Amino acid sequence: MNKEIITRIETVIEHLELSVSAFADEIGVQRSSISHLLNGRNKPSLDFVMKLVNTYPEVDLYWLLKGEGRFPKENTNQAEVNDSKITKEIEEPYVDDFVIPFSKEKKHELQSKNPYKIVMFYSDGTFEVYNTKKD
Repeated sequence: MNKEIITRIETVIEHLELSVSAFADEIGVQRSSISHLLNGRNKPSLDFVMKLVNTYPEVDLYWLLKGEGRFPKENTNQAEVNDSKITKEIEEPYVDDFVIPFSKEKKHELQSKNPYKIVMFYSDGTFEVYNTKKD
């Protein structure tokens, strides 16, 4: 299984037309760690896999790990457009903009509370924290 992942990493590097050292620099890992991976000395860590997938959205996580799916991933451009649109819409969240579909009592109770932090969790394991109060 490890050799199959290594083969897929090599496929990504070839597809991107990068040298191994340029690929390491792009995803933010040490050049020696890529060399150790490709030579079979080390196995790819979760951190390495996530850096690769986050840097290159055309690399499907399931394809990289299990060989399922396609490379390059289909509809990557549309996903990037949607992600950037969502990010722009939530860059500066305001609590007052949210509609609370509760009973009058519950709505009054929630309106009297002042949230101080909003945490957004994403399906790729990343998250963003928004502080509603300026410190």
